[in-house]
Parts: sequence; structure tokens; C-alpha cells
Amino acid sequence: MNNKELTILAEKNRKRLVEVVYRAKAGHIGGDLSCLNVMTALYFHVMQGLDPQAPKAPNRDRFVLSKGHCVEALYVTLEAKGFLKSEVLDTLGQYGSILSGHPTIEVSGIEVNSGALGHGLSIGIGMAIAEKMNRDAYLPDTPSTSTPTYRTYVLMGDGEQGEGSIYEAAMAGGKYKLDNLVAIIDRNHLQISGDTEDVMPIDNIRERWSAFGWDVIEMNGDSMDDIVKTFDAIDYTNKKPHLIISNTTKGKGVSFMEGIAKWHHGVLNAEQCEAAVKEIEERIAQLES
Repeated sequence: MNNKELTILAEKNRKRLVEVVYRAKAGHIGGDLSCLNVMTALYFHVMQGLDPQAPKAPNRDRFVLSKGHCVEALYVTLEAKGFLKSEVLDTLGQYGSILSGHPTIEVSGIEVNSGALGHGLSIGIGMAIAEKMNRDAYLPDTPSTSTPTYRTYVLMGDGEQGEGSIYEAAMAGGKYKLDNLVAIIDRNHLQISGDTEDVMPIDNIRERWSAFGWDVIEMNGDSMDDIVKTFDAIDYTNKKPHLIISNTTKGKGVSFMEGIAKWHHGVLNAEQCEAAVKEIEERIAQLES
């Protein structure tokens, strides 16, 4: 897919997300919307080896949604990728559905149960170490600069950076030189209790992670062009784990939600859903014209 096609797909996923969350009467729609561009780019441009017919293919890239409360964004992405049937996604919020408010491995395409904030990066560290160990075991004569059999991507929230376990994992990532690992912070500046800088200041993210030996990159996570450019430029041979600070907008793509903390866990009424869908449809029509 080219960047325009990825942008259109992200908007279609955004529309689907709004409709699904409205019907479920629950969800973390603000953070869903802020990370949806990045998630679309990951699944349709960046990650390799993803096959709905072989969801456990050994060489598939791994994705861990550490900010698991934004699972609705993952569900609509998995639907678009062919892992999740539409009729199953439509059961979100219903009694007996396999879809819960956080990722679970019952759903094809989901690697781990996640959502206890601060834990996802540690899981990703383990996956990345395992890949390097397996490469050494099965390919003993292959130089350490060889292409990984898979890469691991972890998406975290910015409010999540207040969890101490994040920094234990960050230290391990630097120690083991995990250049097969990419962590992404969805930097939308808002969490459930307000502005991240009021709750627990984290504006020195770059300095913190650089000190732990990470390759720190910053991008505009609201721009598909910048997302693609950033991921394409990653140096996977520099013997450093990679951190992308993805600067985004809470509620991105729905004007009355953008930059407003209450939409961290806001519930749409019928009029709001209709207005949001109309706004997104107009944008899709403009992109496709």
C-alpha cells in the first residue's frame, strides 16, 4: 500500500471503530483514535509474515499492545487484516462475546493477554531476546548482523510511562542490545485523570530512554507520511533497541473529541456517533476523489 491508501484505510478503520464502540457502549475511544494511524501502518506496511491462515507462523513479526485498554483499535485493525470476522467484532460488549475490554489470546492474531499497564514492554523484551537466542541456536554460523527471523513491536501509552516496570524493561533492552525490538509511545498528552504533565511529568522521555541505551526517534503519529518515513528509516543493525515517540492527538479524527481528556473513556450517544461518522465519511470521500 502507498501512503494515500494507508491513510484511507486508517480512516475506514476509524469509522468502523466509532460504530463498534458506540454499539458496545464502552471503550477507550480517545486513545483508540490517537493510535489508529500507527496501528494501521504497522499491520499493513511495517510488520511482515502476518497471515490469517497461519496466525502462529514462526517467522511472523510480533505485536504487543501494552496500552491494552485501547484494544478496540486493535480489533478493527485485525478485522481489516482478515484475522477477525466482522460478525465477531459486532459482538463486542455483548454477553458471551470472546472480545473483552483488553487483548486476550482467544482472538486470532493477538499474541498475549495485556493491559495491566507497564507489563507489555517486559513481554516484548522477552520475545526479542528469544528471537536472538533462537537465531544463535539454529543459525550458529550466521553473523549477529543477519536479518532477524522476526521483529517485535510494542505500543505503549504515555500515561503508562509512570509505571516503574517500564524502566526495568528499558534497562534490559539496552543491556541486551535488542535492535530487533521497536517500542512506540503514543504521546497524546492525556490520560484518564488529565494532562500527563500534571499527573506525572514525562517530558524528558528522550533523555531517559537514551540514557538506557535506546535509539530514540520522534515522529508525527497523526501523519501517515511521517509514520511510514520513520519506520522505513529505522536502522535495525545498530545494536540498540528503538523507541519511537509518536506525537498524536487524543481523539484524532473526530473534531469534538480531539485533545479532550474526558474522551479517554467517553461513551458516545446516537447524535455524537452520527456526527463522528459523517465527519469521517466526508474525509474518506475527499481522499478518494
